[in-house]
Amino acid sequence: MQLVAITLDCPDPLALAAFYQRATGLELHPESNADFAGLNGEHGLLIGFQRVAGYRAPSWPDQIVPQQLHICFRVDEDLAETEHRLLELGAGKPRHQPHGDKARVLTDPAGHPFCITAR
Repeated sequence: MQLVAITLDCPDPLALAAFYQRATGLELHPESNADFAGLNGEHGLLIGFQRVAGYRAPSWPDQIVPQQLHICFRVDEDLAETEHRLLELGAGKPRHQPHGDKARVLTDPAGHPFCITAR
């Protein structure tokens, strides 16, 4: 088996794809539309975003609305600089930061938690 796609539920696939495109530099899949958008990742991995009616954002770190998935990214830049850039793009930063200086937990505009770690 080969992993070929990871898909996140969201209220607006094109908007969430645009956030991750600006954050990662990945290319938008040419067949992206209002119901399903994707970014072409490394080694053929697609990061997908699918519209879900009545979408409820995860409430991490509590589990009232469970996260069910989070993505981790390794960054080459300074962690604080990357965090600042992602916050300017629309990411959020939860108060609870369980990893100290090794990593940051942020949330994308649809509320999905994701981590950034230094190389």
